[in-house]
Amino acid sequence: MKSFEELGVRDDLLMAITELGFEAPMPVQEKVIPHLLNEDGDVVALAQTGTGKTAAFGLPVLQRTDTANVVPQALILSPTRELCLQIGGDLADFSKYMPDLKVLPVYGGSSIESQIRSLRKGVHIIVATPGRLIDLINRGVVHLDNVHTVILDEADEMLNMGFLESIDEILAHLPEQRKMLMFSATMPQEIAKIAKKYMHNPVEFVVGTRNEGAANVKHVYYMVKASDKYLALKRIADNNPNIFGIVFCRTRRDTQEIADNLIADGYNADSLHGDLSQQQRDMVMKKFRDKVLSILVATDVAARGLDVDNLTHVINYGLPDDTAVYTHRSGRTGRAGKTGVSIAIIHSREKGRMREIEKKIGKTFERKEVPSPQHIIEKQLYNLADRLERVDVNEEEIGKYFHGVSRKLEWLSGEDLLKRVLSLEFNRLLDYYKDAPNIDVVEERKEKKTKEVDNKPRTNKEKDRRTAEKGMARIYINVGKADGFYAGNLIELLNHNVQGARVEVGRIDLLPNYSLFDVKKGDTARVVGSLKGAEFMGKRLYSEVASPDKDYARVAARRNREAVSNDDRDFDKRNKKGRGDRRGSRRRDRNRR
Repeated sequence: MKSFEELGVRDDLLMAITELGFEAPMPVQEKVIPHLLNEDGDVVALAQTGTGKTAAFGLPVLQRTDTANVVPQALILSPTRELCLQIGGDLADFSKYMPDLKVLPVYGGSSIESQIRSLRKGVHIIVATPGRLIDLINRGVVHLDNVHTVILDEADEMLNMGFLESIDEILAHLPEQRKMLMFSATMPQEIAKIAKKYMHNPVEFVVGTRNEGAANVKHVYYMVKASDKYLALKRIADNNPNIFGIVFCRTRRDTQEIADNLIADGYNADSLHGDLSQQQRDMVMKKFRDKVLSILVATDVAARGLDVDNLTHVINYGLPDDTAVYTHRSGRTGRAGKTGVSIAIIHSREKGRMREIEKKIGKTFERKEVPSPQHIIEKQLYNLADRLERVDVNEEEIGKYFHGVSRKLEWLSGEDLLKRVLSLEFNRLLDYYKDAPNIDVVEERKEKKTKEVDNKPRTNKEKDRRTAEKGMARIYINVGKADGFYAGNLIELLNHNVQGARVEVGRIDLLPNYSLFDVKKGDTARVVGSLKGAEFMGKRLYSEVASPDKDYARVAARRNREAVSNDDRDFDKRNKKGRGDRRGSRRRDRNRR
């Protein structure tokens, strides 16, 4: 392995990164730094978040900047304010011994006037979010004519957030002769299109395998009923006393509700989602970075660009539809050579989705049993014993009070005192887990059987799809994947249309032309009544309690044909009415003449 000096990094930069604790280059740095310093070609680098990408592009950019020429020479685009600030901070640390260098992060949610003042004083490197940069370009305060290097960091995240048009607009303002670098954790088709359109014979560096999960991350899953997911989350947290992790949820409502429940149950937790103001988000993230919080409950969008070191766990409160989203989630732990755990809490119908993710990331999920109460209490007790062993005792300060406290407790033996300390710490857990049941779902192998329905063979598995889990009711709705309808759309639809208490959704099956999902039996009438007459993407919805013996594929096909026929009839009526109106108009004209 080469040293940073052997890669060609300059002495002043070497001094700064040595003070920051850099010892040997990470794989992405070893590949990218020499190329950026010595070659002309553009670069596409595929590497997970947390693999040292900022130093990989930051050190060469700093080294190639002429501090005597105070104009923007390098542009770094990032998807979020948080990542923008982090990159700016890292570049400031790397350039400690470049006193004349000026780096400016520009982003939304902060005073544009102060950013304009800084730009007018002159900067060498701009780190920007796309929206704010376009605003500054349109105001005529940012000129990119002298930019020799442009970097797209977290390019796949920018595409996920809908920045493709903004990137096109920004790149149109850059010189034709410039070096372009694109860093991404995954390689969707859109990234390849950008590379083809804007880059000149790019060299591709892949750290690991395309779209794979981070090498130091262990992938684990727990299978429970949908209604037991929150209980499983608490047991996982209790079984890891030193947890410092992110819990990912699909919706803002779930995120806030789970965070509120964790706080009420005594956990150091908080939420991060789009309904929070920028000030609230900054406060939550500061508490999390400072480890005042041990659990952050977040949506994927809100957590984009959030870079926190030493995460022990990433917990998927259900699996995302997109494998790339899972890759980003799991890549937030196991960074910089450390190990991490990515946990999925799933119900039985999510297992197929998990197998798809396994194939894409090249990793196998390990099935684990939800920790038992006995195991949790034992783990917590040993953790307390470990803390007691390691605690720093301030003899001078404690000595002032020790004699009085010792006299008060001298009637207790050492064993009695230890039991009381443990009870003081663990009575809540002991009471909570007393007689707590096993919540693991036992997987059973089912014999494949067939029977004739409407002269068509149908497997028990197909019938099971139409059967609700215990305590739940199965509901049919006439939209599916072909309509662009997915689990997140269903949750939003229910949140928007169903009045009263939140509906708890269980198993969801998405088919091409229809969907089936479970709700608690008591919510059945409320859900079915609320969905009837609602619309999704202009399509009128129909919903009913699902029958195990009904062929819903045939029902959906018939309804689609009827909808087409109705549209045709409406079109004919409008045409006939139009022709009649025109004939009447011509008759009136003749009479007037």
